[in-house]
Amino acid sequence: MLKVMTAYTLEIDDEEIAVEELLSQLDLDELKKNSIGIMSCHYECLNSGVYEAVYEALSFNIVGATSSSQGVPGQNSPLMIALTVITSDDVEFATMVTPNIVENVSEVIEQTYLATHQNSGRKEAPGLILAFAPFLLSNCGDDYVNALSRVSGDVPCFGTLSVDDTLDFANCYVFADGKAYKEELVAVLLYGNIEPKFFIANISPNNTINKTALITKSHKHLLMEINDRPIIEYFEDLGLAKAVGSQYAMTSLPLLLDYNDGTPLVAKQFIKMNDDGSGICASEMPVGSTIYMAVADKQDVIDSTIATVEDIRANMKDASLMLAYTCVGRYMVLGADSKMAVDIFDERIGDELPFLFACSGGEMCPTQIEGKVATNRFHNNSLVVCLI
Repeated sequence: MLKVMTAYTLEIDDEEIAVEELLSQLDLDELKKNSIGIMSCHYECLNSGVYEAVYEALSFNIVGATSSSQGVPGQNSPLMIALTVITSDDVEFATMVTPNIVENVSEVIEQTYLATHQNSGRKEAPGLILAFAPFLLSNCGDDYVNALSRVSGDVPCFGTLSVDDTLDFANCYVFADGKAYKEELVAVLLYGNIEPKFFIANISPNNTINKTALITKSHKHLLMEINDRPIIEYFEDLGLAKAVGSQYAMTSLPLLLDYNDGTPLVAKQFIKMNDDGSGICASEMPVGSTIYMAVADKQDVIDSTIATVEDIRANMKDASLMLAYTCVGRYMVLGADSKMAVDIFDERIGDELPFLFACSGGEMCPTQIEGKVATNRFHNNSLVVCLI
């Protein structure tokens, strides 16, 4: 059984005030045998020392990632600390922090996981992995998900890539143990009677362009050929050659990827066209997969968020907590109404279920689970939700 508490502060510079405000909202006398804090915050609270001060004021670990916006029931803001405390007598939490993952990413993650699992003293696999990964242009987010899936035996993996509100994403951090990291991965292994439920909102089928294509040459997130032709020719056929060479591609030209293995479609993001005619995507684009070009728009983001919230409401009877991460691309599409997504959660769920909601630089979430075996995927341009 889990007990959950949420707290927030809009103070990201003054250590004393931030700690006082957060502690005033937490009933620490109600802590059980095992506790963990999941936090989302503006990067300034790491630079100012506020995160370290909060960590030192509490008797348990606090993990998480920076975000460009975050919220808990009743409050949301870019300049904010959102904290969720999970405490339990029968669920245990083991935190792992990898060494630098710029190189040998899979090997480093797998070795760290195995050491953490062994040190936990548990023979059975965890019931859930919560992962917080760095935003690194050199790495492919699928590498994180695939490594954790492979080494754990396909335990459900849920989480986010760090993000910030700068143009060059220069202040993206993950954190644990009172320290901030830019090139390491943080994860929490949850052991015990955990039966998480997952929900995903991405691009509506009505927003896809009716011209599919087969990926015939790629390397991780480098897309080289579609239908045995340079990818620029595919975009030219769609009249989108100019669009994929501009910032417009980052917010309004998502892709839906069909792995052609019977699993659900996953939203991916095209980033930019290279001078040699190849393209960079935010996710791995495997050869043999089919892509659907799509168009993101404000109304689709709103409608899919509402539909997902209603699905959650119908399935949250036994849940203690909701964690939700929405792609920064969806956030940007909402423009001046960027807070609308978290407001929808707050208005329809906030009085009934504690939650932490944050923007994400990439989302980790299973698309399906059979027994205890999860099909974990790395998503872009999606809203992912985990009920615990």
